[in-house]
Amino acid sequence: MRILHTESSNGWGGQEIRILRESEGMRKRGHEVIMAVAKGGGLVAKARQAGFIVYEIEYSKPKAFFPLLQLLKIIMRHKIDLINTHSSTDAWIGGVAGRITRKKVIRTRHLSTPIRKGLNSRLLYNTLADYIVTTSSQIISPIIEQSKIGPEKCRLVATGVEPKELQTKAADILEFRDDLNLGPEDCLVGTACFVRSWKGIQDLMQAANLLRDIKQIKWVIIGGGYVDRYRGMAAELGLENILHFTGHLDNPFPAIGALDIFTLLSTANEGISQACLQAAYLQKPLITTTVGGLPEVCRNQETGILVPPGKPKDVANAVLSLYDDPEKRDLMGKRARQLVEKKFTMQHTLDLMEQVYQCLKSGS
Repeated sequence: MRILHTESSNGWGGQEIRILRESEGMRKRGHEVIMAVAKGGGLVAKARQAGFIVYEIEYSKPKAFFPLLQLLKIIMRHKIDLINTHSSTDAWIGGVAGRITRKKVIRTRHLSTPIRKGLNSRLLYNTLADYIVTTSSQIISPIIEQSKIGPEKCRLVATGVEPKELQTKAADILEFRDDLNLGPEDCLVGTACFVRSWKGIQDLMQAANLLRDIKQIKWVIIGGGYVDRYRGMAAELGLENILHFTGHLDNPFPAIGALDIFTLLSTANEGISQACLQAAYLQKPLITTTVGGLPEVCRNQETGILVPPGKPKDVANAVLSLYDDPEKRDLMGKRARQLVEKKFTMQHTLDLMEQVYQCLKSGS
């Protein structure tokens, strides 16, 4: 099959990584993949470096004619069989291109945020798409209800992790803990994310403040983003001696491997989090909010503990319960690893996406 991915987002995060990883996997399976992505976007250089043909498109709804014309030329030049759209603007323009050329269109919805009701839903998820893929089961029912499509035209395909990339050396894990001046008796609680407002960083810091008298509990925030903003908040709370910021790490897995408890306290927007899956594969007990697809990996009292968003006291209580019970931490971590191996590897992602592509291509 010849597959065209469109992406009007110009960032580089989980959504764009999913597109690239999926494309690499499909190429290994013998499919041809072309990309038409936002000019200057995060995918451009990385996809070209990976050996893909990449077209840079200036996506714009007010000037939709020009990117539409470009997509039509790409579809004809490469004899595209299927179009997979990923963000709002390219979904509109790519959907129209698909209808003009009579090519099947898959709309991949990466976020768990609600879709706009009314005519927008009917057009974007029904008229301009033949099939909907989501990365969280929480959004399936609203899409079906609002766009008036049959349930057989929408399914969850989570973004799986690649186990080979998650291999960590014990020496690297020990070095990370040594760098934080941690002893074997210390319990390290942390998160890994692009630090931003809806990742619940403030709630993590408030939980750290509530538990500050327990000297063996230490905290770390792994990742880049708006880190300086939260360093200031941490200083105001006087957390300098127990809370650490790593900033961006090219290889975050030894840091995640060094954790005793992994948290992700998002207040919005989460599908099935890559960081959460990575921590689960590395056998970390999880504490997450109930937002989006997080409960699909953090199964309450099985692989971790679920807490409501915006409730640092509940976070502190969850951390304390796991700190007091090392055997429970170990059991939850093992169950988390088993869950990922059973349902959430990149192999699973590719198998399910290939099924979707083949069904649409054959018309079944």
